[in-house]
Amino acid sequence: MHDETLVIDRYGVMGYPVSHSRSPVIHRLFALQTSQDIQYELLQVTPEKLEQAVRQFQRTNGRGLNITVPHKRAVFKLCDQLSERASTAGVVNTLVFQEGEVFGDNTDGIGLLRDLAVNLGVNVDGANILILGAGGATSGITGPLLEMQPRELVIANRTIDKAQALVEHFEKLGPVSACPFNMVPVTEPYDLIINATSAGLHGETPPYPEAAVSANTFCYDLSYGLKPTPFSLWAREHGASNSVMGWGMLVEQAAESFHLWRGIRPDTAPVLKQMKITA
Repeated sequence: MHDETLVIDRYGVMGYPVSHSRSPVIHRLFALQTSQDIQYELLQVTPEKLEQAVRQFQRTNGRGLNITVPHKRAVFKLCDQLSERASTAGVVNTLVFQEGEVFGDNTDGIGLLRDLAVNLGVNVDGANILILGAGGATSGITGPLLEMQPRELVIANRTIDKAQALVEHFEKLGPVSACPFNMVPVTEPYDLIINATSAGLHGETPPYPEAAVSANTFCYDLSYGLKPTPFSLWAREHGASNSVMGWGMLVEQAAESFHLWRGIRPDTAPVLKQMKITA
């Protein structure tokens, strides 16, 4: 008799903290939908143990990882190869382990663009865009947004230095500028405001620029939760045309990771619907 023991391909999400992550649910739904036999785990890893944890996972039949806060920048250095979009972003959110090597990619930007264009019908081409925050999430989405040729993209941050560093990194791709939160240039309301800060989730209220919002402004929070985020509530209170949380980006970037790992692209619509119902 031959051995029937099958070694299941392992995947997971690595972050600190990570217990709140919805990625295991999403990838289980993708696996069911596409008949893929995989195991997907939550992996809480402190920054000082990151490299050790990635290598250990790779050695124990690990096929791929999603990387979340605060490891997206640090894991960049562990990659043997990088996709063009990860190289442009300077941060990695997806690892693929193949033939002993670590391949790094970033699916955040394409996840956001798919959600905006396909799910929400938002046109980025020629848009006036404001991004609040200058962390790893902003690094992941700025390049893809600029490639869609917006009229202008402004990055506002509590400290101007981090925003300015991103401007210097991305300015070759299109019109991008930096400013502090309290000095957002408002010659006209923005078409799209993206909140990439987590401040509101911790009870703080960043000084969101009220004049930047009008009845024509689409507000998008990269954060998501059971209830509207503080930014979503602020946007509605100030008359934004629409205010959404980042469930769509979460599901779309996960689908891109799944495709990288398994070579098959899941249908995101039913998964997104289920995530919003069971959120």
